[in-house]
Amino acid sequence: MRIGSLEAGGTKMVCAIGDENGSVFEKLVLPTLSPDVTMPKMLDYFKERNVEALGIGCFGPICLDKTSPEYGSITSTPKLEWKNYPIVNEFKKALGVPIGFDTDVNAACLGEATFGCAKGLKNVIYLTIGTGIGAGIIVEGNLLHGNLHPEAGHIQLRRHPDDKYDGKCPYHLDCFEGLAAGPAIEERWHKPAKELAEESIVWEIEAYYIAQALATYILILAPDKIILGGGVMHQMQLFKLVRRYVKEILAGYIQTNAIEDIDNYIVPASLHDEQGIIGGLCLGKEAYGSGN
Repeated sequence: MRIGSLEAGGTKMVCAIGDENGSVFEKLVLPTLSPDVTMPKMLDYFKERNVEALGIGCFGPICLDKTSPEYGSITSTPKLEWKNYPIVNEFKKALGVPIGFDTDVNAACLGEATFGCAKGLKNVIYLTIGTGIGAGIIVEGNLLHGNLHPEAGHIQLRRHPDDKYDGKCPYHLDCFEGLAAGPAIEERWHKPAKELAEESIVWEIEAYYIAQALATYILILAPDKIILGGGVMHQMQLFKLVRRYVKEILAGYIQTNAIEDIDNYIVPASLHDEQGIIGGLCLGKEAYGSGN
């Protein structure tokens, strides 16, 4: 089966062709400019490759309520040129194939749960920490939506005692994303994360915030595995720090085999940064099977 996958991000659009087995044959990366510039290139790409279905994992917020006339649209995004853009309808009109649609992080979570390190697990969290922070969540084998979709990057956290930075989020200032996403790291320390690898205080503060968030997710959702992806998590020294802080924050209250084996519980993404694309293939396959 020939499936198209689109990882629609706020910075770049990754278009790919693959199959139902999670194999990726080719990719095209485009900058995320305005819809009138970016969309024609993506439509032409998928048209020329005769896909049988398309899966889209998209930056948000997006409307996932299939009973709503707004279904398939990007809604209140800070990327104003894409606000209220009906991305699914535009692809459906151009391609005439079934289209699966979800958040970019839900797609990544689905990719990891289908072909990656969470394969066979029913309760999984995939957290991306990069330009923004978002979580894809699978509960009892199903992607979690609710009346919108998880926006777990905007929870409130307790401040690190040595952190005087105001925060970067335009809505909340010092929510999780406002304190710990890549732009917050750069603004706080005046250098991008990749240039701060040897600065231990940077990663102590970062790990403190990530661990607080993970402890909250653990207490509420009791996942079988937590996967951390995104550009910030390429700083591999973070994993040891995050695991230590999670255990400190939980303070022995949660006593499970998963917490005891925390090195295999809080883990890096396993699909070579293609989890979003592979998840899109899964969304496309599912849409084809249901005729959507």
